[in-house]
Amino acid sequence: MAKKEITSVFKIQAPGGTATPAPPIGPALGANGVNPGQFIQQFNAATAALKGKVVGCVITVYKDRTFTFEVKSPPASVILKDYVKAEKGSGEPNKNKIGKITMAECIKLAKEKGKDLNCFDEAAAGKILAGTARSMGITVEG
Repeated sequence: MAKKEITSVFKIQAPGGTATPAPPIGPALGANGVNPGQFIQQFNAATAALKGKVVGCVITVYKDRTFTFEVKSPPASVILKDYVKAEKGSGEPNKNKIGKITMAECIKLAKEKGKDLNCFDEAAAGKILAGTARSMGITVEG
């Protein structure tokens, strides 16, 4: 089989299992030559287990208007907000704290992100999540 020619590659973030072709997802798909209805149906089937959690997705569009997509793990901020049960991050992270997390818990959450992080070991992955937590107003202990 000959390789298909790629016309575009782009990223979106959408709620897993409950995505709709309404803005901003539909127009982004249409502008890149993807049938929104077809994509949404396949995306919701692939992310049914992540009901409502925001996940990243890399979409590759080919010259014959077919596409493939790869579902990534949720963003670190979403994982941390869910863990500390906060509605949103702090507007003033140096003054207003929204929760506490330990370094061991950061490492545990980093395992959930897995291969999407740019690091080689679990300790470095934990440090990446700890930095995100601090910037959101979450106190990191230990």
